[in-house]
Amino acid sequence: MIKTIRINNAADVRLAVAVLAGRGGTLAEGVEEAVREIIWTVRVGGDPALFAYAEKFDGGMPDPLTAGRAEMKAAYEKVDDAFRKAITHAAENIRAYHEKQLPAGYEHKQEGGVVLGQIVRGLTRVGLYVPGGTAAYPSTVLMNAIPARLAGVQELIMVTPRAELNILAAAYLAGVDRVFFVGGAHAVAALAYGTETIPRVDKIVGPGNVYVATAKRMLYGTVDIEMIAGPSEVLILADETADAAYAAADMLSQAEHDVNAAAVLLTTDEKVAEQVSSEIALQLKSLPRGGIAGEAIEKNGLIGICRSEDEMVALADEIAPEHLEILTADPFGLLARVKNAGSVFLGPYSPEPLGDYYAGTNHVLPTSGAARFASPLGVYDFVKRMSYTYYTREALAAAREDIQAIGNAEGLTAHVAAVNKRFE
Repeated sequence: MIKTIRINNAADVRLAVAVLAGRGGTLAEGVEEAVREIIWTVRVGGDPALFAYAEKFDGGMPDPLTAGRAEMKAAYEKVDDAFRKAITHAAENIRAYHEKQLPAGYEHKQEGGVVLGQIVRGLTRVGLYVPGGTAAYPSTVLMNAIPARLAGVQELIMVTPRAELNILAAAYLAGVDRVFFVGGAHAVAALAYGTETIPRVDKIVGPGNVYVATAKRMLYGTVDIEMIAGPSEVLILADETADAAYAAADMLSQAEHDVNAAAVLLTTDEKVAEQVSSEIALQLKSLPRGGIAGEAIEKNGLIGICRSEDEMVALADEIAPEHLEILTADPFGLLARVKNAGSVFLGPYSPEPLGDYYAGTNHVLPTSGAARFASPLGVYDFVKRMSYTYYTREALAAAREDIQAIGNAEGLTAHVAAVNKRFE
């Protein structure tokens, strides 16, 4: 069921990397055109256009349209006790981890009357998109909203297609200010431009379907976004000490997301490769979402047998996975050599779902090789930096000749004149 290859040459490396590349496929015909029309219509039409799309795509506008902190609190108090306890603990872990990320400004004083500095400010207003139905994950609310609050975001707005109790409970715990029950690309456009009802935001975060993702991509520049995430993926590095049952279970935990999810095992041990393959087939039989997981494993699953640990690490860096698990005798030693991964899970008792739900590290991660240059969502995604400069007259006089030389070389004589004006 799962492909197994030996990594012997560059062609084998390309095959392994290709498993995690392009799994989302190309956009269905007409998606961009449809989204572009929705964005423009909501931009110029405001609430009437927003409500018309809600009637068309969502079956109507909910009543009430919005929920505040009181309604969120009521949902939090109404959810199952075990769930409320679990998300409370998870929120505490997420908050404790992300508090360490709080950035600070600085001031740099130089002799001669020069003061330079940087101020860090939280964004004024952020919009959080939360899907409905089976893709409505309370954990995603916590992962997006808690870092935003820690960053000092003044107002946190959430849009979601329907009032789901667990989502509202998580929103209360994470500090969301208001919830609007509207979804789709039209909700994203409303956040980006503002309507009579929904305020304009500075940044939009959160997952969604292809229409939501396309709208976010098209609106980048009008607002900021966190990233365009692709299908989920896990890469496991294993040596002869790895437990095959654990590795197989972790691969299936990602494969059950959807048929485009990918699960890859790289190992230096042929016996482990054989055992993991057998375990995947065995465990699939008992999974309620076994049909989805099985198709994902068949399409996007791979076991690669590497000739050495060095080759295994080098290939992992080439793949740059969203989730990387290290099931080796010395996981921390291997971690020190890894350059490209979204989030790393070390040892047999740190399965990837620990990061999805509970440990505190963020589960909003770069996919499809973007971990080569991108990072997990964090507090730093919800702040902006502002620089400042102060020169005395004497300091400017000392710099005047250099500024003139650079300005004249660039042909920007008005720049030079702006400095000279102060000495006439």
